[in-house]
Amino acid sequence: MTNETHPKPLGILFMAYGGPESLDDMPGYLSDIRAGRVTSSAVLDEITNNYRLIGGKSPLPEFTRAQVEATMRQLEATGRPLKAYIGMRHWSPWIEDAVRDMLEDGVKEAVAIVLAPHYSSLSVAKYQKKIKAALEMYHGHIDFAFIDDYHTEPGYITALADRVREGIQSFPEGERDDVHVILSAHSLPVRIEKEGDPYSKQLLESARLIAAQAGLNAEQWSWSYQSAGRSPEPWLGPQLDEHLHDLAAKGIKKVVSVPVGFVSDHVEILFDIDIAAQEVARELGMTLVRPPALNTDPLFIGTLASVIERKVAGL
Repeated sequence: MTNETHPKPLGILFMAYGGPESLDDMPGYLSDIRAGRVTSSAVLDEITNNYRLIGGKSPLPEFTRAQVEATMRQLEATGRPLKAYIGMRHWSPWIEDAVRDMLEDGVKEAVAIVLAPHYSSLSVAKYQKKIKAALEMYHGHIDFAFIDDYHTEPGYITALADRVREGIQSFPEGERDDVHVILSAHSLPVRIEKEGDPYSKQLLESARLIAAQAGLNAEQWSWSYQSAGRSPEPWLGPQLDEHLHDLAAKGIKKVVSVPVGFVSDHVEILFDIDIAAQEVARELGMTLVRPPALNTDPLFIGTLASVIERKVAGL
């Protein structure tokens, strides 16, 4: 592909959940997540304090920008003019604003990817619907090629298997056979399984590949969900805190926690694991180790570049 053949840049829209960049953003951020439903003062205070404990803001926007920059550097080798855009589902820069910018730039074709490796009607599909709604709102047209998932990509699996090994190796050599690995992802309502949603299946597929590559047998690892939402309906489990209690009851005292559904540090890792789960582990007399998140790991960035490049080649 040459620049002469494709004079217009092809847009690459990277999407992520979004996060408050200051504590002052919290009321608006939570209002957007809750679709305008009132957030009680108790919940607002609790979640604001969670963010205060991790530094007073979400690091997700900053890591997203770094991931995008690193991925675009790898994509320069495609030989086709590409332009990156960032859109967040629940905070600025909004997906709708990114689509508007793409239309104003004259983008006619684009690839859209969510910085979440697993597909669900309640996650990735929601991002894609926002793109379509934005195109309708601005009366524009862009041919989008959607990347639905990349949960079995070799680089992604290897990067997480490396973290499993890193976590185990943080224990003294003589104790490593006693270490148990918990792989986890964000919980979603149980009803998605009745609807045939692939989320749980894809997560377990990733987990089995990661465990196999890390050399774990069936007794050395287990699955858990985390960060369930605040709604009365049942959510997928077991939840991480409950799972720690179950493992402790079996005599397990050394745990490595590797979240596989998150690709960068944010509140679901920095608070839900590093603070809340750590507190539970301490109360149970357990040692919990959480290796670094993927962030800008070259293997993960290479995964993003690879799946995008394959989509670009088909346009």
